Amino acid sequence: MASNTPTRPLYGFHAVTVRLKTAPDSIVELYVDGTRRDARMKAFVARAEEAGVRLIEVDDGRLNALAGTTRHQGVVAKARPVQLATSLDDLLDAVEAAGGVPLLLVLDGVTDPHNLGAVLRVADGAGAHAVIAPKDHAVGVNATVSKVASGAAETVPYFMVTNLARTLGELKERLINVVGTSDDASQTVFDARLDGPTAIVLGAEGAGMRQLTRKNCDELVSIPMAGAVESLNVSVASGICLFEAVRQRR
Repeated sequence: MASNTPTRPLYGFHAVTVRLKTAPDSIVELYVDGTRRDARMKAFVARAEEAGVRLIEVDDGRLNALAGTTRHQGVVAKARPVQLATSLDDLLDAVEAAGGVPLLLVLDGVTDPHNLGAVLRVADGAGAHAVIAPKDHAVGVNATVSKVASGAAETVPYFMVTNLARTLGELKERLINVVGTSDDASQTVFDARLDGPTAIVLGAEGAGMRQLTRKNCDELVSIPMAGAVESLNVSVASGICLFEAVRQRR
């Protein structure tokens, strides 16, 4: 990757360790808290040195400024973006060429970076091939997302599309079943067939999917709720749906 590619901060042990493991050459500089001498920091520094990354010891104030937050755990990297799949079409072509069964997660209206980070972490754990969101109703990947995702922002392709309804239509043309989640759906996620090519669509907590998104789903499913609360956090809901798909595929 070109040396003049802009960098962005990556912070926290999990996120930076995953980057050291998967793409150490993308880390331009790595800043660590010079006052920390505990076992975790020593192991982290040893890994960074083994990867040949330039280490700089700084104080907590400098780390706060670099990360834009105090929740950096004493570790902040200046890193170039890692190139994942360049387009959704290329990704799906590769999955199908390898004999895989596409499993996608679509987010409609998720604007909180903590929620997106948690969703990416769930998607990584479930083996989802990508997460898709509209450009005008979503949050992009930033330092907060990367921190919460604990490295999954570096492994799960995240596509922000101009027209979500059109993208759902294109998925259906590829014979990918588009399954939307809705509190009022009569069928539950545990009754739906998720073992074939599937895109699971979730809306923001409370508001749910937009009407146009809902219309472009092949079917709707609900998550059965037995308690007093009416809805789940989107990352929890995505975990339930994705791992139900994983269970069926096994």
